[in-house]
Amino acid sequence: MSPWPPETGSLDFTTLRALYQSGSLTPGEVLRAVLGRIARQGEDKVWICRLPEAEVLGRADALDALAPRGGRRALSELPLFGLPFAVKDNIDVAGLPTTAGCPAYAYTPERTAPAVERLLAAGAVLVGKTNLDQFATGLVGVRSPYGVARNPFDPRYVPGGSSSGSGVAVSAGLVSFALGTDTAGSGRVPAGFMNIVGLKPTRGLVSTRGVVPACRSLDCVSVFALTAPDALRALELMAGEDPEDPYSRPVPSGTFAMTPPRGLRVGVPGRGQREFFGDREAERLFGEGIERLERLGHPVREVDFLPFREAAGLLYGGPWMAERLAAVGEFMDKNPEALHPVTRRLIEGGRRYSAVDAFRAMYRLEGLRKAAAALWREMDALAVPTTGTAYTVAEVEKDPIGPNNNLGHYTNFVNLLDLSAVAVPNRMDSRGLPAGITFVAPALREGLLCALGDTFHRAGGLPLGASANALPDAR
Repeated sequence: MSPWPPETGSLDFTTLRALYQSGSLTPGEVLRAVLGRIARQGEDKVWICRLPEAEVLGRADALDALAPRGGRRALSELPLFGLPFAVKDNIDVAGLPTTAGCPAYAYTPERTAPAVERLLAAGAVLVGKTNLDQFATGLVGVRSPYGVARNPFDPRYVPGGSSSGSGVAVSAGLVSFALGTDTAGSGRVPAGFMNIVGLKPTRGLVSTRGVVPACRSLDCVSVFALTAPDALRALELMAGEDPEDPYSRPVPSGTFAMTPPRGLRVGVPGRGQREFFGDREAERLFGEGIERLERLGHPVREVDFLPFREAAGLLYGGPWMAERLAAVGEFMDKNPEALHPVTRRLIEGGRRYSAVDAFRAMYRLEGLRKAAAALWREMDALAVPTTGTAYTVAEVEKDPIGPNNNLGHYTNFVNLLDLSAVAVPNRMDSRGLPAGITFVAPALREGLLCALGDTFHRAGGLPLGASANALPDAR
């Protein structure tokens, strides 16, 4: 029997690199298997644009030639050697159209976004560009003219957005990792619904040059992967100050150090401040997650969640909606019918805010940052449900705004407060749907968060994504 069955073998970094190193598998074999899986998926609405198969296989075969079976040098020099990945279609790849989920907006860039360039230089193999909520506006994954990416757990339920295709591609075993973007939770909500890891880095850690902006001052390039170490490794390779991106920042040493966590102080919202929108099972599963943290040796204490909730309310209920208008308003004015009606209505809402409103909101946000800073002195990480509940596609079609707002309850504050976060699997509910948990920390704590997230993920015993594959042994 093959050590790696082509139809079901895991695409996690540890498994593939070990098989490459032993000579049991080659990138060409993996990419041919990946293309076969994509073909068997059929019209799953995951992809907006895929690279020609000949180009994908040519890249894989070139890697095969660079490192004959068992070749160790290429593996050491190329940390992502032969790993297939996908890119959300609001991130530029030279020669491929960037649509941002809007066909009339499409353009073909001459330059590849630095984040993607670094991954390619590390040996990763790009498969294609993925579906999204139009202009990255939404957390549901249904606001796309390219259709709804099919939820592999139950197609009646939303896949989460806006990085819907990227989340599904990883969960369904079509790629090892995928890039998303995150402004309000788009790099975390799909991870929660897909039983995978979603890493939302500190603002500016990864260049957003070559990314269609949503709220440029808040946007982050995020990573979806099967495990927290995989996500962290991809992030580490993308990170770095970009002189052409005014929002980029230097990367301090130690940012990606994944030291085994011991006795971390973990805060959780007070019982009276938790919101599950009537979903009692989601409430119970989050409670089980808290108990697991305590068994892992992390003291858990309730904290005042109000400053975080108030900050979250500013994102869609404040002048940051005008920043979305700054990004695409000119295009929208000239092509109003090109936008999804819900997307257009939301972005149009930015017109009601004045410069005075913007300054007042910024003043309030600084006050909330101060309040949050006091809370961070009492905890090393904050644990929240990734989402308070899940919704069907039909429920979102009936009410396009309410469910979307609810999905941002535990996500919308993170970027505004300049925090880092990682969403990891927690439990499966009685419907067979994943329920995730997110760990949040101050800026530049990605290594700590992924260490905590990985130990928590491993203690849960869930398989990887929508597969039956177990987590690889800890490194």
